[in-house]
Amino acid sequence: MARTRVKLAYITNDATRKGTYKKRKKGLVKKASKLSTLCDVEACVVIYFSTCDSQPEVWPSIVTTHRMLSNFKEMPAMGQSNKMVNLVKKRIAKIEEQLRRLRGKNRRKELTQVMYQNLGRNGLNTVKEEDLNDLSWLIDQNVNVIDNMLHMRIESFVLQEK
Repeated sequence: MARTRVKLAYITNDATRKGTYKKRKKGLVKKASKLSTLCDVEACVVIYFSTCDSQPEVWPSIVTTHRMLSNFKEMPAMGQSNKMVNLVKKRIAKIEEQLRRLRGKNRRKELTQVMYQNLGRNGLNTVKEEDLNDLSWLIDQNVNVIDNMLHMRIESFVLQEK
């Protein structure tokens, strides 16, 4: 059975909130540990819940966390932000690829609509000159699909006759 989606809202019941905090903290530390082990990266977690703990929870240790933070602070500003820039660039590239695919789908739909509008008419006088090559390609694609379907039907009919 799938888990239900958790509504993100402040938990008003103190006991429930503390129990949830402890479970989530344990899960977060476990995830950080797995990330560090599986990807061979340095990771640290600092969690502070003032009503539950007097000191922040630090994983893997305070000394290791201080060392990682000082190494990060010693990096030049460009190095600190470089990883974020790379993540943003990857996200932009992914969105641009999605946009390119959607534009292609929209173009095919537009050309299909033009093709059907001019199907029963005597000519393609209303079609723009730059659309004719794309329309020709789309018609060829549709003819190939129809040919493939026809051959499959003929083959299945021939097999049934035997």
